[in-house]
Amino acid sequence: MNGQQPLMLDYQSHEFASSAIVHADCFEWMGRIATDSMHAIVTDPPYGVKEYDFDQIEKRANGNGGIWRIPPSFDGSKRAPLPRFTALNPQERKAVYRFFFEWGSLCERVLLPGGHILIASNAFLSQLVFSALADSGLEFRGELIRLVRTFRGGDRPKNAENEFPEVCSLPRSCYEPWGIFRKPIPHGMTVSDCLRTYGTGGLRRISSDQPFTDVIVSERTPRRERDMADHPSLKPQSFLRQVVRAALPLGTGTVLDPFMGSGSTVAAAEAQGICSIGVERFADYFALAKLAIPKLARLAVETNSSQLNLLDLLEA
Repeated sequence: MNGQQPLMLDYQSHEFASSAIVHADCFEWMGRIATDSMHAIVTDPPYGVKEYDFDQIEKRANGNGGIWRIPPSFDGSKRAPLPRFTALNPQERKAVYRFFFEWGSLCERVLLPGGHILIASNAFLSQLVFSALADSGLEFRGELIRLVRTFRGGDRPKNAENEFPEVCSLPRSCYEPWGIFRKPIPHGMTVSDCLRTYGTGGLRRISSDQPFTDVIVSERTPRRERDMADHPSLKPQSFLRQVVRAALPLGTGTVLDPFMGSGSTVAAAEAQGICSIGVERFADYFALAKLAIPKLARLAVETNSSQLNLLDLLEA
């Protein structure tokens, strides 16, 4: 990672074999690093923005909830708190739009031309988040659908469960939408020109015979990974390694995760020898990531069988 040292600036940082992490607010950090310095961004941001505010984190830790819904137990197992995105009022929705519009402008600044962003979202807020990013100047290139059954949605009306036993306020979620965006390719350039010049512009195929697909059948994050990296939005390595790999069309360059959390995206890159930078503003998560990233990176996981099986099914 010696070649990435200028990206550390004067922030607290930690280096691994092919990656590094920085303790900083990503808005400030992305405003300070060199323009056109990142090849791709893969991230899972704070959807509602305020769920990771310090007061909301404290409420979650104390079991008071706040924006975090404390779900009832299911089959005797304790379920993790989930942020209630439907609790956002109109002013907060405007704040979400402004947050992602400003962040998208920073992405456009730091990405090389043709560089891709793959950003996790949810069915309730994706239209708002994706609109803000498109308005910031990024090209919307579609969605990657992570097929995974979660405990989100499907609940009966709050405080009226017995009155309306056959009603759910939202459908039970069986997928997670990831927005695919690209910094515009310079006028007059083709994708092949961009690949030759910047190493960007497309997504990496699964193999010479199989393209990257926009649907990935995914597991829920295994317990062993959650024990290594205790974060409420932790994504499984089996999924993230496919996404990180696809983000670099030629297999070279640097992937940025500006909302690093406990470091799962950086670990997915580290496991494949891909250069990456993770940025995290919370000291506790930054400290956790230093320990969790090497453990997650060492895990042996299946990385592309779900895509291949899906293609076989579609072609049958």
